Amino acid sequence: MDDRDGSDDKERDKDAKEPLRVGVAVRKRRRALHLTLAAVSARSGLSVPFLSQIENERARPSMRSLERVADALETTAVELLAASDTARTVDLVRAGDDSGLTPMPGVRPLVRGHHQLHALEFTGDQDAGREYQHRNDELMYVVSGACQVEAEGRAYRLESGDALFLSGGVRHRWRAVSEDTRLLVVAVGEHIHATSEPPSPGQ
Repeated sequence: MDDRDGSDDKERDKDAKEPLRVGVAVRKRRRALHLTLAAVSARSGLSVPFLSQIENERARPSMRSLERVADALETTAVELLAASDTARTVDLVRAGDDSGLTPMPGVRPLVRGHHQLHALEFTGDQDAGREYQHRNDELMYVVSGACQVEAEGRAYRLESGDALFLSGGVRHRWRAVSEDTRLLVVAVGEHIHATSEPPSPGQ
């Protein structure tokens, strides 16, 4: 039996002591070497699910795990940490400042660039006129006004202060029902492969 998943659990126990966010740097380095997660798993002794969680920032490796990943990627833990620092972003989008971001009237992206989190602000009498089905989770929050949402065949009326959570895969459509509606939609990026639960030891 492969015991590498058992060692993953021990590494997770250390996360609280040494929280390291290096997912972007690890993924970028792996792709630069044209390696699959399975190849890195074989080199490092860490499981594919655990490595995937590290890359998607769903797990934070201990320094010991990071060193094993770094060895597998032909680099050092120090270099991965340095690369992760440059990948961290703090970006302020001011109210009323579209900075060339607006894809269409009444729609304002609140997060610039390609990140794990997407956020859009919809204002006015919006009606997408189509059904959506996203891979990952989504949250709809009504700042003002009201909107009508249909999800999995059930209708919901959301008013100011209401929030509706939609898990990945839920079919839905929505429309604003008043001209003063402001709707905030926050979602996990489509490029993120979220898992429903952490892997069990020994699997």
